[in-house]
Amino acid sequence: MDQAEAKRILEAILFVFGQPISLKRLAEVLESIEGQQVRRLIQALQNEYTSGARAFQIQEVAGGYQLVTDQQLAPWIRRALQTPKPDSVSTAALETLAIIAYRQPMTKAEIEAIRGVDVTAALETLMERRFVRTAGRKDSPGRPFLYATTVEFLRHFGLKSLGALPAMQIPTLQEPTTAEPASEPVPEVAGGVPASPEAANAA
Repeated sequence: MDQAEAKRILEAILFVFGQPISLKRLAEVLESIEGQQVRRLIQALQNEYTSGARAFQIQEVAGGYQLVTDQQLAPWIRRALQTPKPDSVSTAALETLAIIAYRQPMTKAEIEAIRGVDVTAALETLMERRFVRTAGRKDSPGRPFLYATTVEFLRHFGLKSLGALPAMQIPTLQEPTTAEPASEPVPEVAGGVPASPEAANAA
């Protein structure tokens, strides 16, 4: 094993280890290279990183060696590691999403018929989060938009498919019915007994 190959091996080991690794352990891995030679190879690597203005360096810490990033880059690394605060989804939006998931595709009016409230804001939130999409228009007066869930909805909630949704009872939508014309009141005679048509005409 020549020095170039040994340095590549050392670099790979330091790269994958998240904690310091001792000089003794490095020598055991390399087998044919003694500890002091390993130390010189590590120093050679460090010199290459420094002269090349690399973003990382080898640090001797806690009885071992560890590959770490340059401290001057800490502000950018810290910014990258900050977990962005997820946009909260209101209870109203989640309820709306559940209705769409189980009854899709459906119109805004159909969703509101089940929820009993306006769902404009909830739909806007779900569309922004890419949980819901428009899925064409319904063949009915006004041709309202139909809404359905998206692939992002499945990914976010860890579902393989809509078939993986847990069982849930969703109220059945009642189709509007034509009201029957009201019948004319039947006149009554004394005593509260309905009169016959003949009696009504005679009256």
